[in-house]
Amino acid sequence: MEELEMQVMHIERLIEENNLVELEHFLNELNISDVEELIDELPEHGPLFLETLSLKRAVNVFRILDFPTQERIFKKLSAAKVRELINEMPPDDRTSFFGELKGDVVKHLIIMLSPQERKEALSLLGYPEDSVGRLMTPDYITVKEHWTITRILEHIRRYGNASETIDVLYVIDSAGKLIDDIRIKDILLADPDTKVGELIDNRLISLNANDPQEEAVTVFRMNNRVALPVVDEQGIMLGIVTIDDILWVANEEYTEDMQRFGGTEALDEPYLDVSVFHLVKKRAGWLIVLFLGQLLTATVIERFEAQLASVIFLFALMPLIISSGGNSGSQASTLIIQAMALGEVTIGDWWRVMKREVVSGTILGVILGALGFARIATYQLFTEMYGEHWVLVGVVVCLSLIGVVLWGSLTGSMLPFLLRRLGADPASSSAPFVSTLVDVTGLIIYFTFITLILSGVLL
Repeated sequence: MEELEMQVMHIERLIEENNLVELEHFLNELNISDVEELIDELPEHGPLFLETLSLKRAVNVFRILDFPTQERIFKKLSAAKVRELINEMPPDDRTSFFGELKGDVVKHLIIMLSPQERKEALSLLGYPEDSVGRLMTPDYITVKEHWTITRILEHIRRYGNASETIDVLYVIDSAGKLIDDIRIKDILLADPDTKVGELIDNRLISLNANDPQEEAVTVFRMNNRVALPVVDEQGIMLGIVTIDDILWVANEEYTEDMQRFGGTEALDEPYLDVSVFHLVKKRAGWLIVLFLGQLLTATVIERFEAQLASVIFLFALMPLIISSGGNSGSQASTLIIQAMALGEVTIGDWWRVMKREVVSGTILGVILGALGFARIATYQLFTEMYGEHWVLVGVVVCLSLIGVVLWGSLTGSMLPFLLRRLGADPASSSAPFVSTLVDVTGLIIYFTFITLILSGVLL
C-alpha cells in the first residue's frame, strides 16, 4: 500500500511539472496491473496514462479495466489514440467492449477499423450476446496433416506473433474443417521429419460458436485447457477461446449468481458505479415478490389464530418450525445450484436428486424433530408450561419438523431444475425465495399436525 501511495505522489508531481517524458518512462516500467491501480487511484488522469503509454502497453491496460472505466476513459481520448487502440486490441476483447457500447457509437468505431479488422469485428458481433462466438479470436495457428515438423516451425516463426497463443496448434483439412489439435510440446519434442498426421491422437475437444458461454466455462474446467477451438455446425474452424476470457466469464457468472442468491437482480456495473435509483430498481422487484409471499404467511396465521388462541405457546413455537424448513431448503438449493454450475448435475438427474433428498431430508428432519421433542421435555421439566399433555405437544413439534425439513429439502433441490427447464437461471431460486415459499407451506404443515393431534385435547 505504501508503494502505491509513493507511486501516486510521484506521478502527481510529474503531471504538475508537465514532465510527460519522465511520466512515459515511469508508466512503461510498471506492470499493467500497477497502472490499473493507478487509474483507480487517479481516475481523472486515466486518459493521460493511456495517451502516454506505448501502444501495446496501453492496449493491455485498457483490456483489463472494467467497462465503466473503459467507457469513461474512451470518451476523453484523442481520435488518433482511439483509432490506434481499437485496431490493436485483440478481436475478442474488442468484441466484448463493442458489445457493451450503444449502437451508434459502435457504428462510428467500426468505421475507424482497417478493412480486415472491420470484417472480423462485424463477424464476431453477429453472434448472440452470451455465445461462445463473442469470446473467440480469429488469431491462431493452423497446420495441415502432411506438413513436417520443420515446416511447422518455419510457419510459427513467420505467423506466430499474430497469434493469440502458440501453446496449441490446430490441424485442418483443405476445406478448413478441424481435424485435431496438437500441443507445442509435442511439436518441439518430435523428430524434424515427423509429419503432423503421426502426432494426431483424435481426442479433439471443441466448442460450437453458438454454445452458451456458461457451458464453455464448464468444458474448460473439466478438461484443463488453456485454449479451445471454436467450430460451426459443419465442423469448420472459426477461432479459438483462451483461458483468460473464460476466467472473466466465470467471474461474471459467479458475481451474478451471488447477487441472485441474495434475492436481487444481477448488477450490470460495479456496486459503487450504480446509481441509487438503479440499485433500488434492481432490488425492489424481488422484495415485492418476497413481501407478497410473506402476506400468504400472514394469511395462514390469521386463518388459525382464533383456533389456537387458547394455547398461545403453540404460536411461540412457530419460528422453530418455519426457520428449520427455510434453512434446509436454502441448503439444498445452494448445493444443487453449485452442482449445476460445475456440471456435476444436469436436468436429467432430477429423479436421482429427488430420491437422495427424500432420504437426507427425512434423516435431517428426524434429527431436528428429536431435538425439538427434547426441548419441549426440558422446558416441561423445569416450568410445566405445556401442561399434562406435553408429550402430544412434543409429538406435534417432532412430526412438524420432520415434515417441514423434508419439504424444504425437496423444494430447494427441485426448484433449480424447474427453473432450468423453463429457461431461467437456477440461481433465481435464491435463499430468500426458497425460505419464503417454505415458510408458507411449513406453517400449513405445522397447523395441520396441531389440528390432527391436539383437537379435542387442547383445542
